[in-house]
Amino acid sequence: MDERISLTRGLSTRRRAYDITMRALLFASAIIICALLIFLIGYIVRRGIGGLSWEFLTSEESVIRDVKGILPALINTLYIIVATLIFILPLGVGSAIYLTEYASNRRLVSAIEFATETLAGMPSIIFALVGVIVFCETLSLGYTLIAGAFSLVMMTLPTIIRTTQESLKTVPQSYREGSLALGSGKWHMIRTVVLPSSIDGIVTGCILAIGRIVGESAVLMFTAGMSMSLQNYNEFADIFESSGATLTVALYVYAKERADFEGAFAVAVVLLIVAFAINISAKLAGKKLKKS
Repeated sequence: MDERISLTRGLSTRRRAYDITMRALLFASAIIICALLIFLIGYIVRRGIGGLSWEFLTSEESVIRDVKGILPALINTLYIIVATLIFILPLGVGSAIYLTEYASNRRLVSAIEFATETLAGMPSIIFALVGVIVFCETLSLGYTLIAGAFSLVMMTLPTIIRTTQESLKTVPQSYREGSLALGSGKWHMIRTVVLPSSIDGIVTGCILAIGRIVGESAVLMFTAGMSMSLQNYNEFADIFESSGATLTVALYVYAKERADFEGAFAVAVVLLIVAFAINISAKLAGKKLKKS
């Protein structure tokens, strides 16, 4: 409080009133956002916790046996996340490193940055249409999980590139100059100085990308299918031939096609838990990478 008073002591009455008003508005905005978040999470948990059970999480749905289960959707979601990250992390981070550290044609870099920003803001239904035409039809992948993963790669790659670029730009130029002056090569300097200093921003971009992967439904409904049955994944190659619904698609099926809102809210609770677990894991991994 004393620090705030000292900061506004030398200001005029008008500037002091303006400063206090802006602080109050910012504080009120933060309170409203936190309240909305708590209300949303609390409402979903209250509506969905009653529909959660061990059988619901570990069973395959069966109309004949009157059993509701999301195990296939849970497994498909994990496969989609892993398959997408395998492609977007090296491509996105590598592209950002090249554009920031190696590219010398600034016009080309500006054009690529403009393109990535435009792609990042496109509606997901457009990526769904392109995914159907390119991956499902042209490349003959069919309506499979790998076609859905490739479509998600196309959709989330701009996010990874832009967030990684902005994170790399925050590293002071003196760090680079000091490392090069000590005899490091270009790649050694990037690997040992630049990347560790920007790991927080890279992890944030990964979290944003994973959040979009987990929460996406339109792209996956058109490319990966809506099957709620358990697929046979004996080998990794089976992912190229299998189709199935993820958790978001299962939520759509429960809420829109079956009007089973108890099941839909139960799936929503599982999605919240998955998203929370992924965010915590990414943060911990980022801290460990930064220390090492």
